[in-house]
Amino acid sequence: MIQQFSQILNTKNIKKSALLIFIAHIVGFSIWFGFGFGERKHPPPAEVSVRDLPQIKESDTLTVLTLYRSTSYFLYRGQDMGFQYELSQQFAKHLGVKLKIEVARNIEELIRMLLAGKGDLVAYNIPITKEWKDSLLYCGEEVVTHQVIVQRSGNRPKPLKDVTELIGKEVYVKPGRYYDRLVNLNAELGGGILIRPVTADSITTDDLITQVAQKKIDYTVADNDIARLNTTYYPNLNIRLAVSFDQRASWVVRQDCPLLAEAANLWHKENQTSPAYTASMKRYFEFSKSVPHSPILSLSEGKISHFDPLFKKYAAEIHWDWRLLASLAFTESNFDTTAVSWAGARGMMQLMPATARAMGVPDGKEQNPEESIKAAVKYISITSRSFTSVPPEDRLNFVLASYNAGVGHVLDAMALASKYGKDPHRWHDNVEKYILLKSNEEYFTDPVVKYGYFRGIETYNFVRDIMARYDNYKKRIKL
Repeated sequence: MIQQFSQILNTKNIKKSALLIFIAHIVGFSIWFGFGFGERKHPPPAEVSVRDLPQIKESDTLTVLTLYRSTSYFLYRGQDMGFQYELSQQFAKHLGVKLKIEVARNIEELIRMLLAGKGDLVAYNIPITKEWKDSLLYCGEEVVTHQVIVQRSGNRPKPLKDVTELIGKEVYVKPGRYYDRLVNLNAELGGGILIRPVTADSITTDDLITQVAQKKIDYTVADNDIARLNTTYYPNLNIRLAVSFDQRASWVVRQDCPLLAEAANLWHKENQTSPAYTASMKRYFEFSKSVPHSPILSLSEGKISHFDPLFKKYAAEIHWDWRLLASLAFTESNFDTTAVSWAGARGMMQLMPATARAMGVPDGKEQNPEESIKAAVKYISITSRSFTSVPPEDRLNFVLASYNAGVGHVLDAMALASKYGKDPHRWHDNVEKYILLKSNEEYFTDPVVKYGYFRGIETYNFVRDIMARYDNYKKRIKL
């Protein structure tokens, strides 16, 4: 461009107006890229056309931005779930529009996508800070978050009630803000907290909470909402001791969307006492997510359950040992035909409603034992087709994992195993490792992962429990 400018200056017959226009372009070019004519170092963001509430209603779609997380959005057995997802559904229904979900990799990307017009609203708890108040409108429910010590209830050890009691205690945390907060707290107390950073990428915060519940470690740190969700898996946890200041947070929209913000505020005031909101709160933060197991019939009598004839009848259709199908049913529901899980799965085989319908279960028959078993067998048959490349001796593990997690999460784990040099067609110590890692942000945001966050420890234990029980059944029950 500089050479072109010199040629123009040396041209005798150039028109003065053209020369001035060209100089103006050069000055503009220099200002844009910061070549000394101005202070701007970065190009301004592309102008986003206004899309407030009237435009959203006219388009008939509310595009919501969120993150894959245990408390916001995830896929479970092939279905969209998550507390923030359900609130987004309720808000979209209130507005009379369809809901579209777009997922970002982190909070910074959420904000960039929102400001670039790639979404209308962020349904995630964005910290209320002075920095973001200049470019965002906070709206909807304002929540208060803080970090807590995750410990066990009971007397061994006795739960801590004050942060000063952390002196001399071992606290295991992942590097990052939990570790940073403990370091600062330790300095405030004058030292003495035995901070144990856990650097292994195969260990997540959820894993550390599980280790506390299982008495492998005594203390870790987590955000109060994550800790509260984990109490629904492990009722022996105590999460009362806060170790950080409160942080207010809420949904956000762009500054040019005041009508959408106002609608979200009014909706929240009306919705927070609604049956739908109450049901969502209970589903994620109150309902127990563990299935109490106790044997129904004595194995010594040669029986597993009252439904053995049905297991024998339908297992043959997929060439399974009926005892394996019985082990699956026990793990899912303890042979309780009326069981309803926290996620809405129903019946003895715990099929999600959409899956049950797709497998031909008549309306109202989800808790019929024969219909449940027949549909589960059909689903297993379909699922098996996704793993024809897996050796037959290992295929059962992949199918069982998919029954619990959904095929997508298992395919993600296979992709991760392949990326990191592991055989993606072997379950033990290979694919099962990456199912566990799908609750780790570094892995569920990996480009090879298509289905995001998943609490993989459930599936890891699910497969192992079923196969161990099946081995026990084989020893004690005749085929």
